[in-house]
Amino acid sequence: MEPVTEHRAPEPLTEYAQRLIHRVRAFDRRHPLLWDLHFTGFWVTAALIDYVGGGWRHNALSLDVPGWLLLTLSLGLSVPLLWRRTHPSAVLAAMAPVAFANAWTGAALQAALLQLALIYHLALRRPLRDLWWATALVIAPVLVSATRHGEGTWDQQIGSHLMSITVAALIGVTVRTRRNYTEALEDRARRLETERDQQAQLATAAERARIAREMHDIIGHNLSVITGLADGGRYAAAKSPERAAQALDAIATTSRQALAELRRLLDVLREEEKQQPDLTPQPGLTDLDRLLDGVRSAGLPVSTTIHGSPTLSAGRQLTVYRVVQEALTNTLKHGGPHTTAEIELSYEERAAVTVTITDTGNGNGSHTGGNSRDGRGLPGMRERTSLYGGTLEAGPRPHRERGWRVRLHLPEESPQ
Repeated sequence: MEPVTEHRAPEPLTEYAQRLIHRVRAFDRRHPLLWDLHFTGFWVTAALIDYVGGGWRHNALSLDVPGWLLLTLSLGLSVPLLWRRTHPSAVLAAMAPVAFANAWTGAALQAALLQLALIYHLALRRPLRDLWWATALVIAPVLVSATRHGEGTWDQQIGSHLMSITVAALIGVTVRTRRNYTEALEDRARRLETERDQQAQLATAAERARIAREMHDIIGHNLSVITGLADGGRYAAAKSPERAAQALDAIATTSRQALAELRRLLDVLREEEKQQPDLTPQPGLTDLDRLLDGVRSAGLPVSTTIHGSPTLSAGRQLTVYRVVQEALTNTLKHGGPHTTAEIELSYEERAAVTVTITDTGNGNGSHTGGNSRDGRGLPGMRERTSLYGGTLEAGPRPHRERGWRVRLHLPEESPQ
């Protein structure tokens, strides 16, 4: 079986030329002086060859020009090109007397055409209004030559030079326009990339804040339940071993649930592993019974009163669940012994709901505990509530009643 050889299509000439131009420009940016020396050296050499070889005689209007003057004119029209990019206006002004001498003597050196390179750089780097005086400065020696030596008609000489100046200026303007357009595209790409990075950072920060809030709710609640169960099991161990065994079973169940939810959240942070997204639903109203069973098993009696039928979206159900969870967690932490809790849920039309959680604990403001200081707890509850335009009130119960009250209200859901 013959080996199969892959035949690559020939590279288009335009792509090859563009890549070559890109390399030349990159070399120019890295070594500008070296490039200027090569450019100037080439034209100085060409001017000297024209002088030494006598080629200037074919276009000269007068052959009685001294050799030293020819050498001076050749160098005066070529050497200043070394500064053509940094000081094009000054270089053109410095070459003007040499060009006038070239026209007056009738030498008519071809090196005078190097002034067109200055026209190009003026159009490329200077304001376009500078082209007016530059054109006059280049045309003036032509008028001197036509007046003094009378070779050819004025319109022929001036017309040909004006055409050359126009072409050089148009090339400079074209390159300048393309360069400005490319720079604008690159600047826009940089700004879009910066904006994209900022949006990604904001999205990452928001996601991490959400994960941190979820971890606080999960870990804080389950650890509070485990602590209550452990305290109860310790007291029951001496008198009722069966109750102690039940407490240990409840601790194990609660720990496994907390670990499973924690693993689910941590999977979101695994950026290096590409796996299927976790489709486990977030807690909702149907999970409140299991939550309350765990709290009751930890030693906190909880009673519930429900008015109406729930018609909440998944996001609103999660908010209600987390607020109830956080309120009961704070009661477990700070309520003290013999504390009881009561939950009242009032469902209204169009997904509006009011939830009131009250307890008979100390009611001395310790429910906020360290939560306000660490940015979680009640602040996290208020963040969840604000997502749906709701209100959250938390504080001691009024009218000298002992305990703490948390009241959540989510308004009607606006129609889409």
